Amino acid sequence: MAATITKVPQFRKGERVRFAGGVGTIKSYQLEASSWTYAVEMDMGPELEMSRIGYETTILLNEVDLTPQTVTFSSELAISA
Repeated sequence: MAATITKVPQFRKGERVRFAGGVGTIKSYQLEASSWTYAVEMDMGPELEMSRIGYETTILLNEVDLTPQTVTFSSELAISA
């Protein structure tokens, strides 16, 4: 009996990520050939003159092509309780 070791996915469904060409949201992920592949829904661009239906693009990217989108706060931001 052989043991199979599977790497845990780095990103989760609904998580915001960055990649070459933009930012988006993880819609799903799947293990393929010993690495995780993610379906990423790209953010919508500016509103077009004609109407649009749904999102612009969903792309498939490997885990190595993604980085977490971190929240950057301004040093001038003050939070009061």
